[in-house]
Amino acid sequence: MQEFVIRQMEHKDIDDILQIEELSYGAHHWSRDSFLIELNNKISSYKCILNSENKCVGYMGIWKIIDEAHVTNLSIHPDWRNKKLAQRLLLASLDECYREKIKYITLEVRVSNQKAINLYEKFGFKSLGLRKKYYQDNNEDALIMWSENIFDKKYKELYDRIKRDL
Repeated sequence: MQEFVIRQMEHKDIDDILQIEELSYGAHHWSRDSFLIELNNKISSYKCILNSENKCVGYMGIWKIIDEAHVTNLSIHPDWRNKKLAQRLLLASLDECYREKIKYITLEVRVSNQKAINLYEKFGFKSLGLRKKYYQDNNEDALIMWSENIFDKKYKELYDRIKRDL
């Protein structure tokens, strides 16, 4: 069975991350400079998931603003998808939110990205509107999604169930 480790993103991970970005998003992906800026951003937290060869095969970023977190990105290398790695990254970020007393999590996701929408819905996120023509590469709309208060008993039960089942 493949073992994975989740840790904070480091500068040495950026080459792996840029490969994932290009495979996931084509020409319209974040640049090296964007990730370097994020690694130095005091409100951001980026995590990598490493395979047994210590290669970053997925990553997730959040911005932490008072009692809210905003998911900036979450992506898994295509060769490593469908192994619940995105769920593991999301759980790790939720753990951080619990530690730092962050109550709500929000994000935007392409309306066409049904797999991502399904993941977020599994974690209790609900759609609360659209950002029209949000994505500049094709003017696709973004679905705005929010979690419930993660400290609410019902949400904590959902979190515990997902963690146990993983």
